[in-house]
Amino acid sequence: MLTMTDVDVGYGRTSVIHGVTVAVPADGVVAVLGHNGAGKTTLLRAAVGLLPTRSGRILLDGEDVTGIPAHQRVRRGLAYVPQGQQSFGQLTTLENLQVVADTKRDGRARIDEALDLFPALKDLLGRRAGLLSGGQRQQLAIARALITQPRMLILDEPTEGIQPSVVAEIEEAILALTRRGGLSVLLVEQHVGFALDAAGHYYVLASGRVSAEGRGGTDSVTDVRSAMAI
Repeated sequence: MLTMTDVDVGYGRTSVIHGVTVAVPADGVVAVLGHNGAGKTTLLRAAVGLLPTRSGRILLDGEDVTGIPAHQRVRRGLAYVPQGQQSFGQLTTLENLQVVADTKRDGRARIDEALDLFPALKDLLGRRAGLLSGGQRQQLAIARALITQPRMLILDEPTEGIQPSVVAEIEEAILALTRRGGLSVLLVEQHVGFALDAAGHYYVLASGRVSAEGRGGTDSVTDVRSAMAI
């Protein structure tokens, strides 16, 4: 569904990503792990189209989107949930969802589907998003992205600063989505256990390069932690 091949990305004269190749299969979950400063968010921003690539290619469902702006990638089925539990703080939970749903013919049905994945939000529809907990805002951010019915969902640190019970709910929602089919997920995480539980394949980034990769699952936790310790 998404392939980034030999991608170089940077800011100004500073190179951050060096010749990285990452592939996300259809209906699959892939995790990118690494310490702060490894280049994980930069890689995602290039995938979404918020940063230009200096070299390499990006394919979305077989189509070369390397030079296509972010809004056109969204139209082709890509959704991005950035780091930081972002929401419109002065709007209610429901209004945050309606911002996206009102552009869709079946918007109410899409809101209902998103709420079925995150039922904790159903009792918070009238509450301003700025008053929600970090975990609730993260669920809201993911639910809002899902209303676009993407084929490719990109999540940047979805469990950062969130209590373990909500981490489990987010993981279950991601797995439920991929079990349905029709959705691929690229997940950037520092929470190794969560990432490997959810992912079928992982990549470890260090100093902007892939330092290790392998199959997901809890059996890989030791290998990943060893790779991140180098």
